[in-house]
Amino acid sequence: MVPPNKTIVKKFYQEVWNERKMKAVDAWLSPSHALVDPNATESLTGPEAYQAVVSRFSRAFSNLKFEVQDMVCENDKVVASWMISGVHTGEYNGLEPTNGKISVEGISIHQIADGKIMDTYTVWDTLGLLKKVGGVVTVQKVTAAGKVRGG
Repeated sequence: MVPPNKTIVKKFYQEVWNERKMKAVDAWLSPSHALVDPNATESLTGPEAYQAVVSRFSRAFSNLKFEVQDMVCENDKVVASWMISGVHTGEYNGLEPTNGKISVEGISIHQIADGKIMDTYTVWDTLGLLKKVGGVVTVQKVTAAGKVRGG
């Protein structure tokens, strides 16, 4: 039997990310939900802030798919390892579409109480995504006096 907290997280990802049911955000997240993302530049508190994150990704990446790869549940916490994929067909953080395929991995830790996701701490491969959409210039290896440097 799947623990109830795992079911909450699975349904949340399916309905919000894959089916784009933005009203479902209110059903699954607490009104005070905080999304803690070390890469975020703005406050991400409340269901509306989470909806904005999903909308931003949905506009930038067509065929967006959110796949949960693994989940671990312990008491009131659910850890989800996931991959998001799509095609860069819209503007993302000021970067024009490249029509390139992207896939990015991440991990989120959700705290659950009374059937709602109270808070989420997430880390994901932001640098990897930026590389795929042309937002990061990579340094290539150079040879100087027989020694490889950089890269």
